[in-house]
Amino acid sequence: MDTVELSTLIHLPPEEVYEFLVDFPRYANYSEHLREVRRHGDGSPGTEYDLEFAWWKLSYTARSRVVAAQRPERIDWELVKDIDAAGAWVVEAAADEAPPDAETASRVYLRIRFDVDSARGGIGLPRFVSFDWVVDKVKPKIRAEAEEIVERIVADLEGEPRPVDLEIHTAPDG
Repeated sequence: MDTVELSTLIHLPPEEVYEFLVDFPRYANYSEHLREVRRHGDGSPGTEYDLEFAWWKLSYTARSRVVAAQRPERIDWELVKDIDAAGAWVVEAAADEAPPDAETASRVYLRIRFDVDSARGGIGLPRFVSFDWVVDKVKPKIRAEAEEIVERIVADLEGEPRPVDLEIHTAPDG
């Protein structure tokens, strides 16, 4: 299993950050490749989301499920179709990390555990395109996409854009 953990500092209290994260359908506004998010439930444990992705000649709809939630600290999720993956959004109070121009701050982590090989049979590829080629092309795009998404989310949450420091704590194998 590969793992990745990203974090950033948001200049808001954990309660406000959590309320934003639990509104998952909004995420489609921040990603170039996430076309639509459809929610089946109220956002609490058991809620499922269809996430429609498109990149290059590929399109794929993933289904995720909220498996646990602890307001305002944590939202645990798993993919329930085709790919073996699970993760969590974790929100920690970080007032001591707040810059002088901010009243408070929260450190937000996205933790993901996944098995790349589990996607081999579940994602339909165009003829003559190898799964390994796609993985090699996608991996470098993941960090750039993550940085853009985090910057857009932070700008929306805080009310204005600013440079965002995205820390990668662990990285996928390979």
